[in-house]
Amino acid sequence: MPGDLVSTVHTLTTADGANVTGYLYRRGGEKAVCCLMHPREILATHYLVPELLEAGAAVWVQGSRAAGNDLRLEHELAVLDVDAGTAFLRDCGYDQIVLVGNSGGGGLFAYYAEQANLASEARETSTPAGRRVKLAEAPMVRPDLMVFVAPHPGQGILLMNSLDPSVTDERDPLSIDPALFPFSASNGYASDGARYAPDFIAAYRAAQKARVARIDETARQMVRLRMEARKSVKAGASDPAAQLAAGWQHIFEVPRTDADLRNWDLSIDPTDRSLGSLWGRDPFKTNMNGVGFGKVCTPESWLSTWSGLTSKASVLRCAPAIDQPSFVLRYTADACVFPEELDSIVDALGTTDKSCVALRGTHHGQPLAAGEPSGQILAGEAIRGWLKNRLLT
Repeated sequence: MPGDLVSTVHTLTTADGANVTGYLYRRGGEKAVCCLMHPREILATHYLVPELLEAGAAVWVQGSRAAGNDLRLEHELAVLDVDAGTAFLRDCGYDQIVLVGNSGGGGLFAYYAEQANLASEARETSTPAGRRVKLAEAPMVRPDLMVFVAPHPGQGILLMNSLDPSVTDERDPLSIDPALFPFSASNGYASDGARYAPDFIAAYRAAQKARVARIDETARQMVRLRMEARKSVKAGASDPAAQLAAGWQHIFEVPRTDADLRNWDLSIDPTDRSLGSLWGRDPFKTNMNGVGFGKVCTPESWLSTWSGLTSKASVLRCAPAIDQPSFVLRYTADACVFPEELDSIVDALGTTDKSCVALRGTHHGQPLAAGEPSGQILAGEAIRGWLKNRLLT
């Protein structure tokens, strides 16, 4: 970090009354501010902070109200968290706001940009589970520039691509449909690299969508039961069972969420990536352990964030509404962002001022071999190069 750095911590209140915390890094006199945020993590020590400061911008790093807690993450509410940050920055006097969405931050910032680009009356009014959200009443400052670093298509699509569709019973993590099990030799798996047949891949992907649809319906039923109980209580029902049902927040597990065929068959959309997922090389461990995506959900968080069919926080879905100049960066050994998806995102962006670069590195920008430059440093250089004639200084 530069020696003249000034850093301050700020607690903000969102349009719907939640509190969020952000960190402002500045050297003084900046007209532009770059924003870093992830819906599930706090990026206060993100590797791009010093790189963006060097570009001549201040840097704002913010947490959402659900940071570290996937269980409660609803993206419509996280968009209100972004709004609190951009409104604060505009009130601070910054003339230019640059959203830098890394990984899952890409989907969040794309959703925010889509909503901010709309007239207030055209914005979302509720979450997929029916919770009212105050996007129409929020300032929703339009960003000026968009940067996407290793953006997967969205949390929901990421999970749908990683779900093991051979699960036959959501309550039994050991249940298996042998015809769809991705880690059996009969279906093409080998520990040193799988080779899946095109027919298996097509059936597998269709079954992944079908599994998501089944979980969607279960989540909606959970919401319906609670809403019906609440109506009953409001109508005068006083029995304890109805009152308990009206207040019950369902929580459910989603077993086996680390089974993206591309992690085990490197011939599918080939890149520099190594065998295995973000979580490791042994799928019999990673597909069963507790560190994967979307392992424990409420029906609200599932429908808003983790369902690839109902979540609206998708870079690909929101891209046509983004007319701001946009820069997309991918790492060539990324284990969860793949070239075909990135090409689709770039093609879908509504702006004509857009470009995409590929840099050697893993999903988090680590170098691929000893002695070669870090992808994190290369990313900083690439972003500064793109910002050079666009950033207000």
